[in-house]
Amino acid sequence: MADARVMVVGAGLAGSECAWQLAQRGVEVELVEQKPLRRTPAQQHDFFAELVCSNSFRGAALSNAVGLLKEEMRRAGSLVMQAGEAARVPAGGAFAVDRVRFGAEVTERLRAHRNITVVAREVESIPDVDVPVVLATGPLTGDALAADLAATIGQSHLAYYDAIAPVVTAESIDWGVVFRASRYGKGDDAAYGNCPLDEAQYHAFVKAVLDAEKTTPRDFEDVRYFEGCLPLEVMAERGPLTLAYGPMKPVGLVDPRTGEQPFAVVQLRQENLAATAYNLVGFQTRMKWPEQRRVLRMIPGLEHAEFERFGSVHRNTFVRAPEVLDRDLALRSRPGVYLAGQITGVEGYVESAACGLILGARLGEGLRGKMPPPPPPTTALGALLTHLQTPREDFQPSNVVWAHFPPLEGRKIRKKRLRREKMAERALRDLGGWLAQVGVSAPQPSEPSFASG
Repeated sequence: MADARVMVVGAGLAGSECAWQLAQRGVEVELVEQKPLRRTPAQQHDFFAELVCSNSFRGAALSNAVGLLKEEMRRAGSLVMQAGEAARVPAGGAFAVDRVRFGAEVTERLRAHRNITVVAREVESIPDVDVPVVLATGPLTGDALAADLAATIGQSHLAYYDAIAPVVTAESIDWGVVFRASRYGKGDDAAYGNCPLDEAQYHAFVKAVLDAEKTTPRDFEDVRYFEGCLPLEVMAERGPLTLAYGPMKPVGLVDPRTGEQPFAVVQLRQENLAATAYNLVGFQTRMKWPEQRRVLRMIPGLEHAEFERFGSVHRNTFVRAPEVLDRDLALRSRPGVYLAGQITGVEGYVESAACGLILGARLGEGLRGKMPPPPPPTTALGALLTHLQTPREDFQPSNVVWAHFPPLEGRKIRKKRLRREKMAERALRDLGGWLAQVGVSAPQPSEPSFASG
């Protein structure tokens, strides 16, 4: 293995995890990080894997998709999970850490690893070297490197901010109110659900959107909205009927209960092949999450909506993964160059680290002689890849959510918690075989729990 080498650019969560997984498999890693020479506006210290926005890794229970993802990472020997446990602080049902201790723990372990050489350098273009390169430069990838990446994959395949619409579970939608139809009967009627609003309901909804508490851009964000993808509240501020002529336009739709066109509609678009979740079309928003739950439940048919994901709009840099990445997370246009973390189109601390873990484990084994398959789609690790590999016109970054998993086979389990527990049991069962394929013979000990969180 002396001649197996990889360059990893960026020592954030994804890059740190990827470098660790490679090094643990005997690969010589050159970890290139611009700190301490330069920091992004979001960074405050020189540790690796800096948590810039929050100290939470979110829910800990296995009935939570991200809780399952963390458990899978523990079993796979994740550096981020090991450091997280060492720096963990009380947080009820969540997994939270002391940020400084966490960063220091990751940095110390990486610098001490005999197979890792840390180089302080700012990278402004994709390195032209004779070894595999991993770009793990995060949501605030520098302008020069982003421009070079855009030139490599095509400008239209690189985005600079997230505009994410909320996603609700199919079972929480009142299909007695919501009707299936495409405008003017075009396309597949089953692909869209339509929530009809009368004039009074519409104006009450617009007022609630305007009055709702919004998040404010963070100091390091410079969010520039595209006219074709404006936040809900920005459109509402332009006039009382803007939404009715925009994403809520009812033209070409007839409510079968009344035989008439509603005053406005909210369209729901199928989120996955199993049709277990739907997104609210054109409803990207900066409303705070509790406000989204309250306001969006004013929509007829969504009074009891359960949210798989809330909407958001914020600064980011990411590629249209289904089009530009292959199943190994390598650029189709430049073999040998891999992407990991948020730049691929995953969202969140844990998901970014998980992306680095998948790539590092598979590439590390591949350099031993044979690239193992991706993790099974029934696992949370595999579900992340399902998101990155599912073609869609409006690809946007996402956290890991149950909508990314294939449904259970056999008798349908109606109780949500029990169904998710069964999906988690299936995932951990299926994970074992994959761990053996990536060289993890004795999974890390853990104490999985289905407790709330």
